[in-house]
Amino acid sequence: MGNTRSGIHLPNFTNQSVNNLMGQVPNGPTQVTPSFKAGRVKNIILDETNSKFKEFGEWNSIGYIEYQDIVTPNANLAIAKPYFANIKNLPLLEEIVWIVSLPNTTLNGIPNDTGNSTPGITSTTTEYYICPTAFWNHPHHNGFPSNPQTLPESQQKDYIQTQLGNHRRVTDQSTEINLGNTFIERSNIHPLLPFEGDTIYEGRWGNSIRIGSTIKLKPPFNSSLNNWSSVGTSGDPIMILRNGQGIQTDQGWIPTTEDINNDESSIYLASTQKIPLKASSTNYTSYTNYIPQKPDQYAGKQIMVNSGRLVFNSTTDHILLSSALTINFNAVKGFNFDTTANFVIQSQQIKLGSKNATEPLLLGNQTVALLDQLIMSLSGFMQICSTLVSTPPGTPLAQLNIAAAQVDWSLSALQSNLNNLKSKYNYTV
Repeated sequence: MGNTRSGIHLPNFTNQSVNNLMGQVPNGPTQVTPSFKAGRVKNIILDETNSKFKEFGEWNSIGYIEYQDIVTPNANLAIAKPYFANIKNLPLLEEIVWIVSLPNTTLNGIPNDTGNSTPGITSTTTEYYICPTAFWNHPHHNGFPSNPQTLPESQQKDYIQTQLGNHRRVTDQSTEINLGNTFIERSNIHPLLPFEGDTIYEGRWGNSIRIGSTIKLKPPFNSSLNNWSSVGTSGDPIMILRNGQGIQTDQGWIPTTEDINNDESSIYLASTQKIPLKASSTNYTSYTNYIPQKPDQYAGKQIMVNSGRLVFNSTTDHILLSSALTINFNAVKGFNFDTTANFVIQSQQIKLGSKNATEPLLLGNQTVALLDQLIMSLSGFMQICSTLVSTPPGTPLAQLNIAAAQVDWSLSALQSNLNNLKSKYNYTV
């Protein structure tokens, strides 16, 4: 334990805090010395299938561990509960955790139904564990067996050399250590390379959150440390949420940095950075002005989301998209709308087919009305023509009469079908 910036030594601070707390216990001790020790995890309760689930409180026991004391490994296993209630950083089997004794629910002199705060614990203190020790300094796992000599020969050398100060270099995609019921060690999980001032949260499988910044190297160093620091100045903030690393080699001990094009799913919250996203499509030919910059060329505050598939779903209310300039939709294979209700576009000008479109659409109702008038006029004329007679009076004009009758019939049929010209789904003003 180191000193804080205020100069308070943490063990002394903890000790004083616990003593102040325990001084409030009726008939309780007035002095408590918190004890810190290291324990190797041998069992962790995660669900009802664990053999200790009922013994240590059923669902209240989730996260409890049984541990082996590092100093006295032959002693009986002891129980410890998580130190943090709202942050879960559960250890694997064979990982080393810090154990600390602190007050339990008997603090006010009121035991629970069993007479103790925790089943199996009979004192006014309970042992809690703090997150796994960075034994290998690797986010994937930090397990270390109590006796490496019991492992297969292929694994013994790996662990024994580490005890001598060497770094562990696993390249066989697995380990012979029992780390849990489902956890299988992978050699291709790379830790993130940290930069000055970073706060990084890493999962065990290449998922992470980086709260970082732009990093500019000072001369004579010109190499790029990451792919988001090509512009801006050092200290410009950035947040990166990543799930699944793109670069995977068997040299899992070598750190890596995020890559929006190769990582499986990413969200970037940028301030001044230029993110080199290779967009699936950058066809902006529909634009006449306000042409967007390509995603890999824009530098400034933006949020980028990249994955194999994106789904935005609203269950009770709207999805709203708002932009100070334009909203661009770019798709390689098509652009589809499906709705069981109205599809409304309100705009000063709508161009279909091309940004250079000049031919206006016809108004359906008015066009039908004008055609109806034209047909009625022609039909009336044809009716006259169909009854004309020549001179001398009474001599029929047979050919003209027949032709006029046929045209009149055709006009009547056309008139009856005029309303079929109007779309039942598409309307304009």
